[in-house]
Amino acid sequence: MDMYWWWWHGFMWIVPLLFLVGAVLLLAFLFRGPWLGGPFVGQGGRQETAREILDQRYARGEITKEQYEEMKRTLQR
Repeated sequence: MDMYWWWWHGFMWIVPLLFLVGAVLLLAFLFRGPWLGGPFVGQGGRQETAREILDQRYARGEITKEQYEEMKRTLQR
């Protein structure tokens, strides 16, 4: 038997392995989960409170100081 036979047939197990790895990667890409940063990734299950959102809006300059104070009083009730 020549070297070609050993090279080709000795490594034929790689072809199904590569196919399997490719199929798994394709499925993982199509159905991305949290392990790949897909659409199901949250913020660790924690949601921002209304006060945190209000603080962020004020910090970004989206609302004035008067609006901020009024909304803050409303939230404290």
